[in-house]
Amino acid sequence: MASARMKRYMLCIMTVIVLGFAAAVPVFSADSEEGSGKLIYVIPIEKEVEMGLKSFLQRTTSEAEEKGADHIIFEIDTPGGAVAAAEQIGELLQGLETETTAYIVNRALSAGSYIALNTDNIYMKPHATIGASGVINQDGTAANKKAQSAWLSAMKSAAESKGRNPKYAAAMADPNIDLPKYAAEKGKFLTLGPSSAKEVGYSRATVNNREGLLKKLGLSNADVVEQHLTISEHIARFITNPVVVPILLSVASLGLIVELYSPGFGIPGAMGIAALVLFFYGHAVAGLAGMEEIILLILGGGLIVAEFFLPGGIAGLLGAAAIIGSLLLSGQDLGFMVMSISIAFIVTVIASVLMFKTMGMRKGFFRHFILEDQTSTEKGYVSSENRLELVGAEGKTITPLRPSGTAVFNEERLDVVTEGGFIEKDKRVKVIRVEGVRIVVREI
Repeated sequence: MASARMKRYMLCIMTVIVLGFAAAVPVFSADSEEGSGKLIYVIPIEKEVEMGLKSFLQRTTSEAEEKGADHIIFEIDTPGGAVAAAEQIGELLQGLETETTAYIVNRALSAGSYIALNTDNIYMKPHATIGASGVINQDGTAANKKAQSAWLSAMKSAAESKGRNPKYAAAMADPNIDLPKYAAEKGKFLTLGPSSAKEVGYSRATVNNREGLLKKLGLSNADVVEQHLTISEHIARFITNPVVVPILLSVASLGLIVELYSPGFGIPGAMGIAALVLFFYGHAVAGLAGMEEIILLILGGGLIVAEFFLPGGIAGLLGAAAIIGSLLLSGQDLGFMVMSISIAFIVTVIASVLMFKTMGMRKGFFRHFILEDQTSTEKGYVSSENRLELVGAEGKTITPLRPSGTAVFNEERLDVVTEGGFIEKDKRVKVIRVEGVRIVVREI
């Protein structure tokens, strides 16, 4: 009986041990899975590179480091953009303590290649490209030699900082470097595909998708946090686009100029103010415009309004200078803002001439902009009486004419003038011509 009870106890103990071991096995296996428990942030770098993108990356990378992310992956697809923005983004990436990877899903050209070179690792999709990083002005021409030299140095430094051969980065920015093996002939910027980028040590591997990339990084089972642009960041990126800025400024200036010719306050003025608000809102979100620039803008607007009540024109000039100053201080690049303001000025002048002179602004809605009434003779408006009937009349001087004085014609006293000579009092004179209010006489 005791023996049977002992067997039952032993069986229960063995069952508990087996169940405990079975429960422990999956826990042990989960802890050994690749990348389990790690945190990955995935941040897109898309469209053109501008200050709005820099603001977005600043927010997302700061959040990643605050949350203790183990790795940050930048999925890149950009044709390039503003050099100033790219340089600030490169500085931001260099300051990150978290390991970074650039995953080029399509293009990393121009400023995009510079951003990729500032990351710790580069991986590419099978059809992706990196390179073609020459500095181009807004009009499509090559930048001056000083700007090209600075950009070339920046590209080489970015490559060297991550242990990559700088000569390929230099060939991406300098068309005079000849690397025929990689189809970089003289006069053409170097562009690398996945295989050539891997061969020169720029790309670690070619992977088809994000899952393959995570596997290559040993992070297959890591927790992935995808970052996206907020609505305000979308607006900021659109507003700070180099193409959009001069358009906004043109709309603002043209709307406000047209409003000056409109009674009350209407659509043109609303459009002008809305364009200015959008400009400063987008640049404020991008971290370019602060309270100082906004205060300067408001001060300038106030001075221009005061010009309508103050003589001299000084208030208007100071107001215009304040507004232009606020725009220049809010831009990502002084030279670019000068060009944008110049474009807006030229567009405003040309559009104003077309609207006021050749596009029928006296019809329809534009009839409110121009005063059409005329004080013509046909409508009964006469500035002075024209006494042509006096020509040939004879009279007598009642004062000496030296050469002007007074004479009487048919008992009517008139102010007259001689042809230049002197005529004494009580002399007979004759009207020889009438020129407006000027009655010319000659002594008989």
